[in-house]
Amino acid sequence: MPGTDSAYMLFFSELPDECYAGMSADEKQQLTDAWNAWYDGLAVAGKVQHGHPLEPARRVVSGSRGESVVDGPFAEAKETIGGYFLLTVDSFDEATEIAQRCPSLRLGMKVEVRRVAGSCAQLGVKGRPAAAARAQA
Repeated sequence: MPGTDSAYMLFFSELPDECYAGMSADEKQQLTDAWNAWYDGLAVAGKVQHGHPLEPARRVVSGSRGESVVDGPFAEAKETIGGYFLLTVDSFDEATEIAQRCPSLRLGMKVEVRRVAGSCAQLGVKGRPAAAARAQA
């Protein structure tokens, strides 16, 4: 809905190391500068709350009591998340337009756009800031 300042997540796929192996130091710096300029422009416009790359090490916890802990990686790089931005924008379309400006799309990166839900569709558990939980403690 336009004008509602909804939260959206952009999830960035990891690129294989080969994508960067053939780049010169100047090309890597230009790509870094493009990412920083893109992010800083969104921050100045009040469109991004925060964003971070993710470390490659990961674990999957499963089982009814979390008894299974397996170290990764588990999937091909094209299927794993390498970082994210949390946006505050007016619409899914605006979030998508921002994703379309990702500097690494030309290298094969994929960007998934998802709206942050107010509550879990299956359980009804509501999202809330950490301050709300601390206030109840």
